[in-house]
Amino acid sequence: ISTTRVNVYSVTSLGFSRVVHLWSTRRSQRSSRSTVVVPRGGPTLGRRSFLFGKKKEEVQKQEMANVPKPMSKEELPKSEKDWEKILSPEEYRILRLKGTEMPGSGTYNKHKANGLYVCAGCSAPLYESKTKFDSGCGWPAFYAGMDGKIKSVDDHSHGMIRTEIMCDNCGGHLGHVFRGEGFPTPTDERHCVNSVSIKFIPQ
Repeated sequence: ISTTRVNVYSVTSLGFSRVVHLWSTRRSQRSSRSTVVVPRGGPTLGRRSFLFGKKKEEVQKQEMANVPKPMSKEELPKSEKDWEKILSPEEYRILRLKGTEMPGSGTYNKHKANGLYVCAGCSAPLYESKTKFDSGCGWPAFYAGMDGKIKSVDDHSHGMIRTEIMCDNCGGHLGHVFRGEGFPTPTDERHCVNSVSIKFIPQ
């Protein structure tokens, strides 16, 4: 077998670097052929997806499939005893009894991945990762909630006047919102949220 030429191309598809080797071999009266070499252990993709990437609509559909379906009003627990059955003790303490986790202890305090934050109680979408910022307060901070997903009420507990924020769907306690603190964000708001009150869905 005699090799007539070797061309190496680097192809990037869906974030994976691929090396495609195209070569022609010639033996008596044999036609040339092309071979695609995929690294062992790499994901199996269709030829079109491998070379050109998935269509935008397909990617968006796959991302939405990762988002859990929120509980409807009819599906929500009807009593606090029902909530206790589906929540962990810590989730119940914070979401239903309006507790607070220790500063710096939350899973999402320094979390920076792209995705969506949903209510830990009912899975309703609450915050997009693009609105999360590092406030240095010890709790996850967001400068805005998703439209119509956050409910706020006056809170006069512990001898302070604050604004409590809750999941609009199930009423679960999220934390408090503070305004006018001077953070360089589009809203100058800080939604100070307990990590226990939310769950992250990567996208």
